[in-house]
Amino acid sequence: MLKHFLAAAALVAGAAPALAHVTLETQEAQVPSTYKAVFRVGHGCEGKPTIRLRVQVPEGVISVRPQPKPGWTIELVKGPYEQTYDYYGTPLAEGVKEVVWSGGSLPDEYYDEFVMRTYLTPGLPVGSVLYFPVVQECPDGAAERWIEIPESGKSLDDYETPAAALKLLPKE
Repeated sequence: MLKHFLAAAALVAGAAPALAHVTLETQEAQVPSTYKAVFRVGHGCEGKPTIRLRVQVPEGVISVRPQPKPGWTIELVKGPYEQTYDYYGTPLAEGVKEVVWSGGSLPDEYYDEFVMRTYLTPGLPVGSVLYFPVVQECPDGAAERWIEIPESGKSLDDYETPAAALKLLPKE
């Protein structure tokens, strides 16, 4: 019995680092729809606090509005979209491509969430997965780059630093 417990404990301990990455709280959303993206940050960079979080917004995600966080500033990096999107009758050809929270400090031993409201456009392919690459920056140039997007035939579990993933579902 003790042997099985120790084997299970070793398996869990070995899997822990793979689970400790930036993820989305809600990992499925209907298309088209408004989507509240909540990025969960569970640790810093090798003991150092997180001082900046950069989230790349994938194509087809528009009307991005980040939620302010006390002690943090927000920078919106804007640019042209690959196409023009219809947002409730208003054509949008450009918008937020990256959201950057900085100026705060999230100690390594604490957990926090960074939130933005978005709109998932009708052209996004239902049944596919949309990836939000995230770079978590810490003092002295340390960083965790959660940017790996699986190749065909692979899953997020095959990568050490996977991007946050959102499965796209059909509208009910």
